[in-house]
Amino acid sequence: MIISLLDNPLVLLFVILLAGSIVGQFKIKGIGLGSSGILLVAMIAGHFHYQIPSLVQQLGLSLFIVAVGLQAGPRFFLMMRTKGMLFGIIGLLIVLIGAVTTVVVSKLFYLPPALSLGLMTGAMTSTPGLAAAIEATNDPLASVGYGIAYPFGVLAVVFFVQLLPKVFKINLQEDLHRTSGPIRNETSPEVMTIEVTDPALEKRTLQELKLDPYHSVVISRVIRGNRNIIALGDTVIVTGDRLVAVGLRSDLDKLAADIGREVPTNFKNADHVKLRRVTVLSEEMVGKNLRELDLRKTYGVTVTRLEHGGIEYNQSPKWRFERGDVLTMVSSEDRLNEVEKLFQRKHHSVVNVHLLSLSFILLIGVLIGMIPIVLPGLGTIKLGVAGGPLFAALIISHFGKLGPIQARYYQPSNQVIRDIGLALFLAGAGTTAGEGLVEVVRQEGLRLIVGGSIITMTPIVVGYYMSRFVFRLSVIHSLGALCGGMTSTPGLGALNQLSSSEEGSITYAAAYPFALIFVAIASQLLIFFL
Repeated sequence: MIISLLDNPLVLLFVILLAGSIVGQFKIKGIGLGSSGILLVAMIAGHFHYQIPSLVQQLGLSLFIVAVGLQAGPRFFLMMRTKGMLFGIIGLLIVLIGAVTTVVVSKLFYLPPALSLGLMTGAMTSTPGLAAAIEATNDPLASVGYGIAYPFGVLAVVFFVQLLPKVFKINLQEDLHRTSGPIRNETSPEVMTIEVTDPALEKRTLQELKLDPYHSVVISRVIRGNRNIIALGDTVIVTGDRLVAVGLRSDLDKLAADIGREVPTNFKNADHVKLRRVTVLSEEMVGKNLRELDLRKTYGVTVTRLEHGGIEYNQSPKWRFERGDVLTMVSSEDRLNEVEKLFQRKHHSVVNVHLLSLSFILLIGVLIGMIPIVLPGLGTIKLGVAGGPLFAALIISHFGKLGPIQARYYQPSNQVIRDIGLALFLAGAGTTAGEGLVEVVRQEGLRLIVGGSIITMTPIVVGYYMSRFVFRLSVIHSLGALCGGMTSTPGLGALNQLSSSEEGSITYAAAYPFALIFVAIASQLLIFFL
């Protein structure tokens, strides 16, 4: 009686989602299947001839891909205009290496095209890539290959990240300090402590110091003896005070020469003065600048630098905030708490998913996906339900708003769309793939395991080598870019456990959207070469 209930597609769907979510929560050494647990359970159900309607799979795919595009769009185009493009190139090269390796493995082991594409997307832990592969091949074997290669793809990156520093005995922090990184560039601020020796400045306020000739410089704190004083406009300075200044090196050198001399920076006795990184999330703050907010006068908080799209810049009073910008602030803890609430305040009474906009983006995306694209010498492809919505979401989210169409949602709202879409897609793809799973494994067995291993390890090893020795990045930057290029969030988690530095996360965030999009594109183009 209970088994017969599974013949109802709706009951079957929710049973798969429930069981898959439970399976995905189990972890070994901190590593679990996550949402891929749904795929595993769905494949088992498919083996026993239970099927989710294809419409559910396509709906889930559209929602998931649109959410990915909305998330990646602003950063994707921003990174193309900044030095973060280097990590986009690394992400592209890693995907390219994976694609070339897939073609070689497919020919070498005589694997079917759909199975080969599934192995590639599983090895690179890319669900959008799987979606594009299914769309391009219309063959459930892609899901089989993905399901087989995915666990190895997750473990390989995690083990590589954890073992490499130990095997080669690399001190990550020392290596980081010896090399340049993605955040640091000619527009990046530096910190200098300047001891005041000019007697003419005795008992002058910081406002009277007149920093205008030193454009980029901002004073964050005043150190007097063992005391740390928050730097405000009316803060009085005396000879012997040490001013902690942030700005471009040329401006800092000029200021030090004019008022005193550079001395070593020492924050050991920081008293109540704290430093905090605050992310801009509030809609009310987007589009405003520091001059309008006047945080120093109103709240007693000094902004010393700004990070935008993974690149660090000197703070500028005219800079218009975008959601996701990270401000480094200095003040007392209670004042920082107050300002942090200001930048992260959200109105939970209003659901931040604009149904009109979401429906419009989906409709436009599906229509774009139906347009045939002629590739000279190769044939004709369509972006389909995967590529079309991704393209539409990327473009619209870059602008944020086009007339009444809104494409910038709060991250939790976008996460809900993505998670629901992914769950529906995996449930449908899994049941379709499950029907032939046992037969495929029986026939291809060892070739699948060896082929998937090669497709996983080749881009990992070559990608790291290029980052480290061709682009001459630090180990942390190289591993972060590698995790982004392989779209491996567990790998990033392993890297963050090895180092307290945020540099790895930044390079991951810079490479990830490029890799995410390139895998989806490669999955559709490779069909012509397999």
